[in-house]
Amino acid sequence: MSQPMLEVSGLHAYYGKSHILHGVDAHIDDGEIVALLGRNGVGRSTMAKAILGMVRAEGSVKFRGQEMLGRRTFEIAHAGIGYVPENRDIFPTLTVRQNLLLGEKRNPRQQKPRWTVEDMYRMFPRLKERENTSAGVLSGGEQQMLTLCRTLMGDPDLILIDEPTEGLAPMIVTLVGDFLKTLKERGVSVLLIEQKLAIALDISQRVYVMGHGHIVFEGTPRDLKANAQVRKEWLEV
Repeated sequence: MSQPMLEVSGLHAYYGKSHILHGVDAHIDDGEIVALLGRNGVGRSTMAKAILGMVRAEGSVKFRGQEMLGRRTFEIAHAGIGYVPENRDIFPTLTVRQNLLLGEKRNPRQQKPRWTVEDMYRMFPRLKERENTSAGVLSGGEQQMLTLCRTLMGDPDLILIDEPTEGLAPMIVTLVGDFLKTLKERGVSVLLIEQKLAIALDISQRVYVMGHGHIVFEGTPRDLKANAQVRKEWLEV
């Protein structure tokens, strides 16, 4: 049996003295999209930050068999893990094109870059139209497109994406869904933290549900659709 791309074991995470994650186990395989679902405040974003070395954590986070816990965030990024934060972390004074070029990083495992600026413009034609515009004046949806694409320009093998459709118009949500499907087709693994159940279940191959800092469910989208009790107890408002 092949080794998972990402293997999280017994992961505990803390903000100051607050104990947020309580022994989380999870894994992601090559080319797999995994959704991490749950209500706000249960620890989903903290899990992403713990994987990336951004919060104090204990346990094990192995990426391609190498222990990441204890490494600095930029070292984890260089190992091949990308991150799209919830707050759309763009460089507001730079143009769209400059933001994309700033994200560019050659993956040592690839002979040539897997992604180009033109690829980004094909996925999101609106970015092409706005390529010489300062990122700070883009709409929220345009900034989300830019953040997704700038992370992808770093050619990661795994991307952790936190709430990519939050607050976006339905048309943009559809574009983001198509973007995620393109990643799947091109062999990029994704951990998708998402509130919108329909999108998460449509795109992912497996689902984890988190509650109170624990994983309370693991299965396929079909399994979750069939489990009304889990949905009612851990997901529905």
